[in-house]
Amino acid sequence: MKRTALLIILYLMCHVAHAADIVWFDGTNPITYSIPKDVEPVVKIALDMWKSDMQQVTGMTPQASSKGTIKVVQGRGIADGFRIYVKGKQIIVEGHGGRGMAYGLLELSRLAGVSPWIWWGDVVPEPRKRLTLDTRFTTEQQPSVTYRGIFLNDEDWSLRVWSSSNFEPATKGTIGVQTYKKIFQLLLRLRANTIWPAMHEGTTAFFKIPGAKEMADSCGIFIGSSHCEPMLRNNVGEWDVRERGNFNYRTNREAVQTYWVERLQEVKHSTNNLFTIGMRGIHDSSMEGYRTDQEKFDGLQQVINDQQELLRKHVGDPSRQMQVFVPYKEVLQLYEKGLQVPDYVTLMWCDDNYGYMTRLSDTDEQKRKGGAGVYYHLSYWGRPHDYLWLTTTQPGLIYNEMRQAYDHHVRKLWIANVHDPKVAGYDLELFLDMAWDINSVKGTTITSHYKAWLSRQFGKAVGEKLFPAMHQFYRLCGIRRPEFMGWTQVELDKNKYNRGLSPVTDIPLTPQEAATRLADFEQLKTIVQECREAIRPELKDAYFAAIEYPVCAAAAMNRKILSDSTESHQAYEEIQSLTRQYNQLQGGKWRGLMDAAPRKLPVFDDVHGHLSAISHQPSAIRLQPAYDYKEASEGTHIIEMLGHSMKAVAMPKGGTLTYQFTIEHAGNYTIQTALIPTQPNDNGDLRYSVSVDGSEPVVYSLKEPFRSERWKLNVLSGQAIREWEHPLSKGTHTLTIHALDDHIVLDQIIYKES
Repeated sequence: MKRTALLIILYLMCHVAHAADIVWFDGTNPITYSIPKDVEPVVKIALDMWKSDMQQVTGMTPQASSKGTIKVVQGRGIADGFRIYVKGKQIIVEGHGGRGMAYGLLELSRLAGVSPWIWWGDVVPEPRKRLTLDTRFTTEQQPSVTYRGIFLNDEDWSLRVWSSSNFEPATKGTIGVQTYKKIFQLLLRLRANTIWPAMHEGTTAFFKIPGAKEMADSCGIFIGSSHCEPMLRNNVGEWDVRERGNFNYRTNREAVQTYWVERLQEVKHSTNNLFTIGMRGIHDSSMEGYRTDQEKFDGLQQVINDQQELLRKHVGDPSRQMQVFVPYKEVLQLYEKGLQVPDYVTLMWCDDNYGYMTRLSDTDEQKRKGGAGVYYHLSYWGRPHDYLWLTTTQPGLIYNEMRQAYDHHVRKLWIANVHDPKVAGYDLELFLDMAWDINSVKGTTITSHYKAWLSRQFGKAVGEKLFPAMHQFYRLCGIRRPEFMGWTQVELDKNKYNRGLSPVTDIPLTPQEAATRLADFEQLKTIVQECREAIRPELKDAYFAAIEYPVCAAAAMNRKILSDSTESHQAYEEIQSLTRQYNQLQGGKWRGLMDAAPRKLPVFDDVHGHLSAISHQPSAIRLQPAYDYKEASEGTHIIEMLGHSMKAVAMPKGGTLTYQFTIEHAGNYTIQTALIPTQPNDNGDLRYSVSVDGSEPVVYSLKEPFRSERWKLNVLSGQAIREWEHPLSKGTHTLTIHALDDHIVLDQIIYKES
């Protein structure tokens, strides 16, 4: 009797649960939908994407119906926001504007198990026989940052080659309109809305590509331009010195203004424009024709003032145009001399090219009508060394710097520099997830966010098993990126170094350190290859591109540099083989996308380094991770997937961390504090103090001049280290670290016997 009653209860529970669901695909009939007749083109673009997604998931193409189960409607609210809820027997997708409706439709794709990387990552969705939604389901989303997107930069060895020679063969150097359409569609799937198009020498300028701007407008994508491309002009591809003279505002002002006006006239009827103002050289150099700092200051001020009048005359009220001023490199110094940038213009702050923000809005700047933005590098070409091969920026660093930016009211425009969106992968999605919803991840949930990403891409079982290996991958790459393994540098004295590139020679690792690093890579390779056998066959290519290639190629790079000549050569050949395999994925779909030697730098050659002659570590070494503290001040918080420890500790200004450590025998010890090499970002300092057993605190500063030698070493190793000698007696001791300024992030403490 009891058993019968239990079965009845279970049946009723299942029946009630089933009754609480709305079925939007029943396994027999195609999904039905309705959509308003008059919608923006971006909604039609997203509708086609969604219908294609659903065809892959259900095997049937959704059909339009006046009483469709899916009903898309126009709503009110913050621009780009949307709401999905159930009403009666319909699922309502209520979008705020065209992009809001588009994002809402593509959210339905996510709910059906479709990855945003369905095309760019070849992440084939799992077929479903039934799709349901709880009748109580509701989600309301809106952007944390107004303009969110990417800068296609340093595309020379990747995106440009693939597009012009493979995806849509065209004139050499052209990234074609269909390529841009695929990029725009990816941005929509990632809930982004902005792009700075590719602009390197040898790449066809965006506005010279027939239909490119129209394609951007139809996809609801705002077009902007980088720090050295004022008024939507691509100087490298569009300024002809023979026809127009020098790009010199001092001596050739009329020609420069005519050049800018041409573009303003071209785009004046489009609303999706972001106008970069100011002026630099043709490509990433200081303004031509101005020598002293005062001349540069006066010249730049005149440029900004004149640009406001040009916009007023040819487009409309400049205060109603989205304008961006980027104080990058030498322009930052000019800005801080008192440059007058109109209050309605967005100030766009930059990192130091290696992921550490150099400046954020101060109290007064946070009040500006135009707000602020951030230009952030996930890849880079330049000194001390490029990283244009793999995307390995630690997720915790992206989180820490972007959260700091948001908390400083930098909420108008976020742009990530990527050489290729496919290779940028998870790092790019994390960046844009935070731009969409700043609370989507916290310092203590970064691992969960990444694990969920892996599970969405390759299935929960694989994601769970794969995560420890990929966590290890980010740790090893945080210690030394694959591109930095030669301990070489670029842009050095060309009279001393061929092409200004130092060769691979001495590697400052002991044989024990090298062996440990190689063993760590081999261990994670084993896990990655085991997981490959457990994924669905149709995901093999997706897995290879996103996981297997970066892990195995990075492991081979380490083996190439750290092994003897025979094994080193074998590792070099392995990288070439892996790269050929990458370019043959999906029947050659990605041929030309992956280059294992961007810029042909020495680290990519068939060479190996010479390990340090020191064959043993100093005695009594001990490494204490920053999170292993005894006491911490309020406001201290852990940041996962950051630092050599992968759990760095951020300290508030005035905060204190207390540690205990034990010494086995008395002697003189060197105590090292290793911190994340952040920047002051507030025109201030970056100081902290260290005290042992209540001794007089020793004060250190991490502030480094841009491109100083110590700054270079810091960004290449992912740590800034300060050390001092201290006599210690046998027994337990207390170490106290006090943050004297903001942005102090502790990674490790190292004790060595002197």
